[in-house]
Amino acid sequence: MAAAGVQEVLPPSLTSTSVPPPVFDGTTRLYISYHCPFAQRAWITRNYKGLQDKIKLVALDLENRPAWYKEKVYAVNKVPSLEHNGKVLGESLDLIKYIDANFEGPSLFPSEPAKLEFGEQLISHVDTFIKEVYSSLKGPEPVQKTSPAFDYLENVLGKFDDGPFLLGQFSWVDVAYVTVVERLQVALSELFKHDITAGRSKLRAWIEALNKIDAYTQTKYDPKKIVELYRRKYVAQQ
Repeated sequence: MAAAGVQEVLPPSLTSTSVPPPVFDGTTRLYISYHCPFAQRAWITRNYKGLQDKIKLVALDLENRPAWYKEKVYAVNKVPSLEHNGKVLGESLDLIKYIDANFEGPSLFPSEPAKLEFGEQLISHVDTFIKEVYSSLKGPEPVQKTSPAFDYLENVLGKFDDGPFLLGQFSWVDVAYVTVVERLQVALSELFKHDITAGRSKLRAWIEALNKIDAYTQTKYDPKKIVELYRRKYVAQQ
């Protein structure tokens, strides 16, 4: 992996007027948006495997999206996507697996069958988790309504006693959940004065452990921007 603590110099976000990169020139590119939690999943995976020199980041401004991205790179016009070996792949959970399997570096997938099986169960629930928490933010009593989702995480943490992560050791499952939890923790704290880890010691330990992993912390989004985004999207609508 890349040296711990070395902060990558991030490229500026490309807009509709930016010059496009020389796509399909043999360079492997990961297209992301800095504020997108799904793109962040692939970004963390790249960092964890120490691929900063092998996979070039290309950040896009989704509010002023370049037309060439849809026309020349990824017709779906979403992030993340990965340009590799003359093709483009998308979907964040698929990209975690693809990057892990096709590039050098430490794996995010444990070798133990029991952990892999439980991991797939947790992954199958992640979309439900996301829908539950975001729908709960839209109406009254968001703290109470989001509580069951965080209770779910508290309950599934600790199944394996060899570490504080969802499968004991850091894995693709943590990557799948943390990017959303990161934003919710900030938003609920700043906008609703609620600590999602209160009364949830395993959730607190999980978040603390994640914040010691450079591959993740170097991808975290600006908390002030999270608050402003969530204030506009949720609080202002109530």
